[in-house]
Amino acid sequence: MPRFSVVVPAHDGPGRLPDCLDSVLGQSFADFELIAVAGAPEGLCASIVAAHADRDPRIKVVHSPPDDGLPGARNAGIAAAEGEFLLFLDGDDTLVPGALGVLDAHLTEVEEPDLLLFDHERVHWFDGGRGPTLERLWQGAPAGTFTVEQHAALPDVLVPAWSAAYRRDFVSRHELAFVPGMFTDTVWSVLAALRAERIAVLDRVCVRHLLRRQGSRNQLPGLHHMDLLDQFDLVMRRAVELKADAALLGRLFDQLVCGVLKTAASPGRLPGPALRRQYFRRAARLYRHHRPAGHRPPGGSVGLQYALLACGCYPAFRALRGTRRGLSRVARPAGRFLGRLRKRSSNPYRAFLRRPLDENLAVFSSYWGRGYACNPAAIHAAARRLAPHIKAVFLTTEDHARQMPDDVESVVIGSDRYWEVMATAKYTFNNVNFEMAVKKRPGTVHVQTQHGTPLKRMGVDQVEFPAAAATAGPLGKLLQRVDRWDFNLSSNRHSTEVWERAYPGAYESLDVGYPRNDAFYTSTAQDAAAIRRRLGVPEDRIAVLYAPTHRDYRTDFLPQLDLGAFCEALGEQFVVLLRAHHSYEGSAGLEGMLRSGALIDVTEHRSTEEVCLAADVLITDYSSIMFDYANLDRPIVVYADDWDVYRETRGVYFDLLAAPPGPVARTQDELARIFCSGEWDDEDAARLRGAFRERFCEFDDGLAAERVVRRVLLGEPAEALPPVVPLGERVPAPAAARVLHH
Repeated sequence: MPRFSVVVPAHDGPGRLPDCLDSVLGQSFADFELIAVAGAPEGLCASIVAAHADRDPRIKVVHSPPDDGLPGARNAGIAAAEGEFLLFLDGDDTLVPGALGVLDAHLTEVEEPDLLLFDHERVHWFDGGRGPTLERLWQGAPAGTFTVEQHAALPDVLVPAWSAAYRRDFVSRHELAFVPGMFTDTVWSVLAALRAERIAVLDRVCVRHLLRRQGSRNQLPGLHHMDLLDQFDLVMRRAVELKADAALLGRLFDQLVCGVLKTAASPGRLPGPALRRQYFRRAARLYRHHRPAGHRPPGGSVGLQYALLACGCYPAFRALRGTRRGLSRVARPAGRFLGRLRKRSSNPYRAFLRRPLDENLAVFSSYWGRGYACNPAAIHAAARRLAPHIKAVFLTTEDHARQMPDDVESVVIGSDRYWEVMATAKYTFNNVNFEMAVKKRPGTVHVQTQHGTPLKRMGVDQVEFPAAAATAGPLGKLLQRVDRWDFNLSSNRHSTEVWERAYPGAYESLDVGYPRNDAFYTSTAQDAAAIRRRLGVPEDRIAVLYAPTHRDYRTDFLPQLDLGAFCEALGEQFVVLLRAHHSYEGSAGLEGMLRSGALIDVTEHRSTEEVCLAADVLITDYSSIMFDYANLDRPIVVYADDWDVYRETRGVYFDLLAAPPGPVARTQDELARIFCSGEWDDEDAARLRGAFRERFCEFDDGLAAERVVRRVLLGEPAEALPPVVPLGERVPAPAAARVLHH
């Protein structure tokens, strides 16, 4: 029998779930079992759990229907547990290093109590840890073990289930279980304390609880706040059934009433005046029914709220709260108010916002208006075919307006028409972000399509890397833009995990593939040949695409390669295509290279996908183009001469050199040798590429754009979308046949 059974519901939060599991598996005290409770077997969380279980036999995987939620998952974990003591973690919590050893020692010291309460630290998603949370429980606590009546700080309705260890036979004997509902921890923690014959405390932080950026789920608006009243009723009834003394009942009643009043005083939690009145009336009935004999309400303003609740006077309660809010509004500085008025009068956007939404209007934008490209363009094309009722407009800058296809309606960013469509469109698609002035109107749907698989740190994960963070801009504003997202696209599970961490938000992850990569499965060899002709690629040459990424520690294009010398080393069998990062367009360094005539420049070609289709092999460093190009199952060579500097200045999510998509060169001489020897296209290169494709080409199968259109524009449920074609059954676009001249 293991000492501990650690129950981890793994229904959501895939971005943090690996950290949670690793924090348990990495404990120095190893006498435990980790019970991971997964939902749908095909989900991302289930796959993360399965991967960890394959590596460590201490993980026991059980399943609980997602509809049963957190309470059902925990109950399933309890049923499967075999340890002496139960511990609970949410999927985004972590055990502090050494925690299990400390708990084991203290449990032994206090002679195996029914319940051991320990501390936790709430960790703000951005600002870090906030220190111990439950100091109130340690003040005046008896030494050794005690009952709930012997400690005035107990029971505490705010103690979460994951801040205690529970003897399993105690839980089984009293048939303790998590009740359905959002506030399940309240009932569990109170009843555990009331039932326990021997309680102990440990003034030690053992769990770090991640505070989600969206705030506690218990504070989000919705009907679930009516559940708080159910739990109020249930807890008080059980306390009476267990013959709790008057002092204990009074403490419990006051804590529950304070929680009820807090919700009643927060209109945002209960949508609609009718629901707020219903909540207050029912709370008043429960107050009168459960008020202990001889109970004395507190004094002051809180006592007044008690009195209004006791008599069910909701209008008076609302007026009391409204007066306080009104005074706050009156104190608003006049200068800020007048400034907003001036801003409204100078921009037509405000007037357009008063118009109704156009339910059939969709706006698309790529790379801040740089033309018809990337995922938004692919979705736009699919929408024409699958959702012809949707009127689509593409945003562009004035400089790029001339490059837009003739049959695509475009709108210049900053024009009156731009503000009109941004104010009235039901749907918006962007592979970056819209400017801060754009408002998220109720009823609109914003799709963040992304534009690559992340190797380098992104979003808030850049905060530890000053050079990268400086280019990202204020993270607070970034997160305001994230709050506009309703859907976020992903092409593999690695990306899904990273996006959740780097861009914390309430969006739905669309794990459907990148629409721009559909071309890698729908194009033909003839298509590739036509693209090569347009780009001026000789039909008898092996086309080597060189696509380096941006360096945050540089401002000009300084190629890592001496391209002239490299082209000479390759010989006439090859031709090099240069696609510099768009950040370097027009820079002096790039212009000098092009004047040398040593290569074909494809930097300004609109479609990255076409450039990839034209190439026989890719050379890149750390650019996300490698993940897309891998779909073609063509050779990839990594040139990583400054990997150590890049990793330290930008930050990365994994060690590329440990799991590359092909051969790796650290010097220009090594790179030339890889090509001259044929290593770029040998069996070892194919093996590396195959493993890379298994990991990163997971959802890209030629149907991504269709899935997005069906899910977003046609409103089809996620389970009705076309299933992803297995990697082994996909047929990538073949390269153009080379015609040899003698």
